[in-house]
Amino acid sequence: MKKSVAGKVAYYGIFVALAFVFSFVEVLVPISLGIPGIKLGLANIVVLTALYAMGPKDAFFISCVRVVLVGFTFGNMAALLYSLAGGILSWLVMCLLKRIKGFSMIGVSLAGGIAHNIGQIFVAGLMLKTSSVIYYLPVLLIAGTVTGVLIGILGGILLKAQLRLKNTLG
Repeated sequence: MKKSVAGKVAYYGIFVALAFVFSFVEVLVPISLGIPGIKLGLANIVVLTALYAMGPKDAFFISCVRVVLVGFTFGNMAALLYSLAGGILSWLVMCLLKRIKGFSMIGVSLAGGIAHNIGQIFVAGLMLKTSSVIYYLPVLLIAGTVTGVLIGILGGILLKAQLRLKNTLG
C-alpha cells in the first residue's frame, strides 16, 4: 500500500530532524584527532537508513535538505559546498553498491564514507585552484573507512529499530 502524502512528509520531517540533531551533536562535541575536517558523520546514519527504508530518491532529498540546513546553521558557503559534493557522491556510490548483491549495509556505508571524502577533496581542489590537496586524501580515506564502518553498524541498528516501530504502529 502506498504511503499518504502526509505520512511521507512526516517521515521526511523525522529523518531530517534526526539528521540535523546528529549534526548539532557533532558541532557540540567535535572529535579532534589533530587533523582538520575529520568528523564522524553521524548524520549519515540517517541518510543510510533512509536509503534502505525509503529508497534512493527519498534518501537524496533528506541528504540535500540536511546539508543545506546544517550548512546555513553551523557552517559557511565553503563548508556547504564541500558537504554537498561529498554528500551527493556518497549517495550515488551507496545507491549503486546497494543494488549489487554481496554488499552489506556496512560495505555500502564504508564506500559512501570514502566517496564523501573524495567529493570533498575534488571540490577543495577546484575552489583552491590547486591539486596539492590530493596529499590530504590518504588521511581522509582512512578516516572515511573507519567512520563508514561505524556508520554502517549504527545504521543497521537504526534500520531495525525503525522497522520494529513501523510494524508496531502499523
